[in-house]
Amino acid sequence: MNTSAVAPMASSSPSSDAAKEPGDLLVQYVVLRRDLIDEWPLGSTVTQGCHAAVAAIWDHRDRIDTAAYLSASNLDSMNKVCSMKCRNELYPSQWFIGVKEYYTQVTLEVKGETQIRKLAEKLTAEGIEHKLWIEQPENIPTCLATRPYPKSFIASYFKKIKLCK
Repeated sequence: MNTSAVAPMASSSPSSDAAKEPGDLLVQYVVLRRDLIDEWPLGSTVTQGCHAAVAAIWDHRDRIDTAAYLSASNLDSMNKVCSMKCRNELYPSQWFIGVKEYYTQVTLEVKGETQIRKLAEKLTAEGIEHKLWIEQPENIPTCLATRPYPKSFIASYFKKIKLCK
């Protein structure tokens, strides 16, 4: 069984979604632990991120932003976030011209258990809905994922956290 830290919902109604500015991206942040990335097999670490991301979406499936993030018309337009160098090498800048909006998952990393717990506490205190994945039977926090939010609303909570490489 998995226990988690989930921010309390302001309301059970999807109307408590954050206001989305025109042209704003919907993003889901996934935060992995660097110490586990270095110590565990890659597949095990990736699985932790998958568990947390799916659980955060499932727990907040009633939110308007979550429904939009998962809509049939948007599933094929999801993107990963990478550094500008990576983005310029992988995608010509013209690729983004004419794209009204796309849906993004941002994968970040923190140093270890202390940092991921502090991040979960901060998000809970601020009312940011998320899932802290606790791996069983070890009972250790391995990953944190937010539900989808407008980037303009949530990015400030993650601006000091490193992009996972």
